[in-house]
Amino acid sequence: MHFTLPVWSKIFVIIAFFGLLSLSCNKFDGDQTVPSYLRIDTVTLQSEYYTQGSNTHNITDSWVYVNDQLYGVFELPALFPVLQNGSQKLEIRPGIMLNGISGTRVPYPFYMPYSLKEFNFIEDSVRWVKPSTKYYSTAVFAWIEDFENTGLSLSASTNSDTSIYKTEPANSPEALVSQFSAYSGKITLDQVHKDFELTSFNTFVLPRNGAPVFLELDYKCDLPFLVGMYASENGRVVSIPLIVVNSSEIWNKIYINLGPNVTEHTEASNYRIFFQSSIDNEESATFFLDNIKLIYRPNQ
Repeated sequence: MHFTLPVWSKIFVIIAFFGLLSLSCNKFDGDQTVPSYLRIDTVTLQSEYYTQGSNTHNITDSWVYVNDQLYGVFELPALFPVLQNGSQKLEIRPGIMLNGISGTRVPYPFYMPYSLKEFNFIEDSVRWVKPSTKYYSTAVFAWIEDFENTGLSLSASTNSDTSIYKTEPANSPEALVSQFSAYSGKITLDQVHKDFELTSFNTFVLPRNGAPVFLELDYKCDLPFLVGMYASENGRVVSIPLIVVNSSEIWNKIYINLGPNVTEHTEASNYRIFFQSSIDNEESATFFLDNIKLIYRPNQ
């Protein structure tokens, strides 16, 4: 089967190949100069729907470790050389674009690495690896809203002149439809209803001290919208804008890092999540949300 590399991967293959050839052969068994090759097209996510929600993901990269040493970070799909042969430990950590920014790529702290203790590298041959991952068992899902239940856990604030509703009917082409999903959330703005601000119905106590805290979100929208938090601090409410999510004609997924802001607000007792946007001269705009997850892992 013909396999076309993205430009980024082609460049990395060339650099990695000649860079590896210049390394001392002492780190290998023998004088190996012919590499083995790994091919990784995608990483699949397995989730327990009733406790962890949908398995939608936006895993863009693989962080590859050989014998517990970071070998490289590869945008998927990827094909790359490795100066190893025989049985070695191989680990692949699923990577994401932090806050949707392509220049900020990190392993997602809630996805477990795919690990093979005895992976057979074969010189001058391509091994096709099909990694899968799942959420760590220590991940705490503080909030899941997938719009499949009768009631919704989002409500319009006093700053909003409209609200969010479920797509209709079930399995509407507007919705993000999957095995467990027949509905999505929909907000419509027009010249009568120009502003929306939705807040989580519940408040959340979130860990500080560098513990990972993220908001996952599937979305499709005509205009950008703001995602933020309201923090309760000593009897007052503090607005914490996080990021502006760009418009997207197709369903996209974003991973928003809340941890630094939670740690910074040492006086906050709890938080609400909010989503906010408005129109000016536009005749109308539509926003779709789905698979909202607020997740954290306490520091051990």
